[in-house]
Amino acid sequence: MGADGELDVFDAGRCAGGYALGLAVGRRFADVIRSRMRQDLVLREQLLPFASTAAKAPPLLAALEAANRERYPRYWDELVGTADGSGVPLLHVILVNFRKEILPFIPKEGDGHGREEEEEPDGDCSDVLIVSDSTAIAAHNEDGNVALLGHTYLVRATLPDGLSFTAYTCAGELPSCAFGFNSNGVAFTLDSVPPVNDEIVAGAIARNFVSRDLLEAKNLEDAMRRICSPGVSVGHSYNLMDVRGRRIVNVETASGNRFAVHEAGATPFFHANMYRHLQVKQDENSMSREKRAAQCSVDSKETALSLLGDTADDKYPIYMTGPTLHTLCTVLVDLDKETMTIYKGNPKNGEMTLILPML
Repeated sequence: MGADGELDVFDAGRCAGGYALGLAVGRRFADVIRSRMRQDLVLREQLLPFASTAAKAPPLLAALEAANRERYPRYWDELVGTADGSGVPLLHVILVNFRKEILPFIPKEGDGHGREEEEEPDGDCSDVLIVSDSTAIAAHNEDGNVALLGHTYLVRATLPDGLSFTAYTCAGELPSCAFGFNSNGVAFTLDSVPPVNDEIVAGAIARNFVSRDLLEAKNLEDAMRRICSPGVSVGHSYNLMDVRGRRIVNVETASGNRFAVHEAGATPFFHANMYRHLQVKQDENSMSREKRAAQCSVDSKETALSLLGDTADDKYPIYMTGPTLHTLCTVLVDLDKETMTIYKGNPKNGEMTLILPML
């Protein structure tokens, strides 16, 4: 998505395999990927120094590569193709895809004031889920670090078996660590749920690989199997949608094969960056957004978008405009209309940039 809020869409067509898909995406978005790598301070100031100097980096990276390459060989090939196509060093692509699995193990220096908190805050993304007789929607703010402004795009692809998917993608990363859908009628949005460090397993399955796998889910039950079965390093919150079946479920996962499932109903369900059902030790970093959401009445698409555009809390607004975290876009999934609508700017203004049919 460029600075003007317009989202670049690339249809890779039918791809022979993972490497071919990654290569096509890498070539198409080479300038965007290289720009993101240059501007990403987390990569430049934390991940790369750690990878090149820290004694514990080689075994951690080797374990992450071994676990994810073994379980998801096609997606690993996609990473390699993305690096080759864009001309970006493979190490850089690996590091941004394993960002959440590496950062907890980087030694912190100084007195603990600021640097890592400013560069990689954990609070990102908010969702409102409703399934009532009249409304079946998931509304989602895609929040990210300032380095991602102008460095996202939409990827469409068709796999050899005929399955196609559409995925919002951060430059250089696997589709999709944000939201997407496939031709089987499975759609999803994602929320980060950062636990405390002793809840994280070193060198295990990475979230970007799990969400890439989710794009190939056959149905809702298969989607749940794909996200609940891996032994993940860091947990995540998944809002899964069965478009044909008119169902939305929130699934929270954590290391140790732990998960909790909540089915959305007529009572609006707000989820930000805290575990709400799974008992996991966590930093309650999105409490302000949770409290603000509880004060707002939501019963329609319009009120859901209004909530996601809320800026009443100056310090921790639901709709973010920096300086470090930004709401990159807002997406509304309407199961009755079978559409995914992407908004630019504050969603309260209703400025649509794309309306995507899901079936």
